[in-house]
Amino acid sequence: MKLILTADVPDLGHEGDVVDVADGYARNYLIPRSLGVQATTGAMQGAEKVRKVRLESLRKERGAAEAMAQTLVGSRVVVAARAADEGRLFGSIGSRDVAAAIEKYTGVAVDHNFIVLPQPIKEIGLHEVVVKPHPEVEFSLTLDVIPA
Repeated sequence: MKLILTADVPDLGHEGDVVDVADGYARNYLIPRSLGVQATTGAMQGAEKVRKVRLESLRKERGAAEAMAQTLVGSRVVVAARAADEGRLFGSIGSRDVAAAIEKYTGVAVDHNFIVLPQPIKEIGLHEVVVKPHPEVEFSLTLDVIPA
């Protein structure tokens, strides 16, 4: 059965995509949950419009992410934190702290969800921080943690 997806479905497709699925999967899962509608001539025209809008939106998001990357790539951001004499921080620096520091020193607002930290930073020194504002755009910058 041909369906037009009305929402993103993992491992199947994105909103506006026309997919061919088993009849039972369509009738028992996708249609009752409003994840898809049967593909008719009129619905296909509407799906094409939705798909074009989605692709344009993705293109703009990627452009914004690339502009952010060009502005911030190789930047050095300084964060002051309270630390013991041996260089261990009393607290830790997480993605929200890094996002606030980036905005403070560069003027570029970065969502904390874009910052990839495997674990919070707990020591003074230089740290590489990965920023991933788009699934296809990723760059790193240097975070300099100094004692306050």
